[in-house]
Amino acid sequence: MQSHILSIILFTPLVGAIVLLFVPKQNEDAVRWIANVFALAGFLVSLPLVPWFWEKRFEPGFKFIEGAANNWIPSIGAGYVLGIDGISFLLIMLTTLLGWISILSSWTAIENRVKEYYIWFLILQTGMLGVFMALDFFLFFVFWEAMLVPMYLLIGIWGGPRKLYAAIKFFLYTLAGSVLMLLGILFLYFHHHGETNVYTFSIRELYKTAPHIYFDPNYGPGIAILLFFAFFFAFAIKVPMFPFHTWLPDAHVEAPTAGSVILAGVLLKMGTYGFIRFSLPFFPDVLTHTKVRSWMIVLSIIAIIYGALVSLMQKDMKKLVAYSSVSHLGFCTLGIFALTPLGLSGSVLQQINHGISTGALFLIVGILYERRHTREIAEYGGISNVMPVYATITMIMFLSSMGLPLLNGFVGEFTILQGTFMENWKWGAWAVPGVVLAAAYLLWLYQRVFFGQVTNPKNEKLHDLTPREVLTFVPLIIMAFWIGLYPKPFFEILEQPVNQLVQTVRPDYPLPPGAVNATNEPAALTVPVAVAANPPTAVQARPAASVKGKN
Repeated sequence: MQSHILSIILFTPLVGAIVLLFVPKQNEDAVRWIANVFALAGFLVSLPLVPWFWEKRFEPGFKFIEGAANNWIPSIGAGYVLGIDGISFLLIMLTTLLGWISILSSWTAIENRVKEYYIWFLILQTGMLGVFMALDFFLFFVFWEAMLVPMYLLIGIWGGPRKLYAAIKFFLYTLAGSVLMLLGILFLYFHHHGETNVYTFSIRELYKTAPHIYFDPNYGPGIAILLFFAFFFAFAIKVPMFPFHTWLPDAHVEAPTAGSVILAGVLLKMGTYGFIRFSLPFFPDVLTHTKVRSWMIVLSIIAIIYGALVSLMQKDMKKLVAYSSVSHLGFCTLGIFALTPLGLSGSVLQQINHGISTGALFLIVGILYERRHTREIAEYGGISNVMPVYATITMIMFLSSMGLPLLNGFVGEFTILQGTFMENWKWGAWAVPGVVLAAAYLLWLYQRVFFGQVTNPKNEKLHDLTPREVLTFVPLIIMAFWIGLYPKPFFEILEQPVNQLVQTVRPDYPLPPGAVNATNEPAALTVPVAVAANPPTAVQARPAASVKGKN
């Protein structure tokens, strides 16, 4: 089983979707039960991966590799190859957990075309998992695009009043980025053939030749920079980074609750994952170019401040949470482009934290919407008097989202800011106000909705959370406290892939004392004082030979 665990995790939701095809659509209760069983099964089959991966966490390279290069469509060099490292492992576990919670939360929310809804949701789950597992570019692109259709339909059929506008906008934005990425993939494919005389989409093989484009006399730095931006637009739209974020509030506001949970919790992470998995190792010399890197940092800081300020002004609860995602993901991209081990580790952990906290916030808004069919903040007030359990859970998740110490958000944001300050204190200083603003918009929202007396008679008889609704929050609260109180296992899982990435992008960057590097040997326990005090801010152009064989 261990040798095929990734395929089992990947296709369990798809099997559920196929089973649902044979269930009569009139039998809605059976459809709901089968969908929930397969969603839970998708989470349960991923649990054995935890102890198995823990044993291998310090081993270099990808683990649990299945398939072989060029074994799927040999004529073009495409293969069915799956494999994970610490980064994709955490994202896969987040996906299986949020997938189950999202489907469980849909029990009473979805009343029309129930069978189609669950089928598309399970197909979406398989597409997202495939993105994090694929080690073949052709396979990766298939999953990347396959995820697009179910999300488009979930928004366009089961969304709010402006659902078609939001769905088409989401589709067009994402497709525009995907087309550019496809051109970039094809260029890497043909460049690899030019160097090795072998056609392949194998990501591990392309790792060896892609960085040479910067020094190739036939192309030079100009083409490398264009290639970097071809991938950048695809990933920046998905994150979404400022100014590519305008599709996100519309998609979130119109999507059904479960769609918003999975969109914020997992889909946005495909963009940050793309930066880490492809942009960093493929284009190290572009990323360490002072101007390119500065622009990435500036866009991240703008997203942090802008997203928080716009959240502060919102009158619709769901729109407020949507814009808060722009701000939180700004921290994630800041950590990535700081190009330090702490920044990258903090970024991945914050991506997990964002999935937990913001996923819970969308569930919270969805529960009120189900009862009152309005998300206007002005419609509420004094809710804690009639829904005390709901108010307590909401407070915990709000504190988690704003980064209160002892909860998950604090660990991620602190690590990102620490890694950024080590690189350039000005970058960190500009990002810090985002933490303060997050506390402002969340606490102000809580005050207006939950505190005081019940002023609106429609809210006087609202019933508190049902056991099913409480169950959707329990795993998220457990994870929030676990990461906040004891994040060490998560950092250990990330240590090897993060240090390998930093070594690939910045070979002269000093690793922390005792760290495990790409070759699984402890890094030197002493770092020259001059280097430790002034870590390099940009890697000078290296000879191509020094990049060969990386990864």
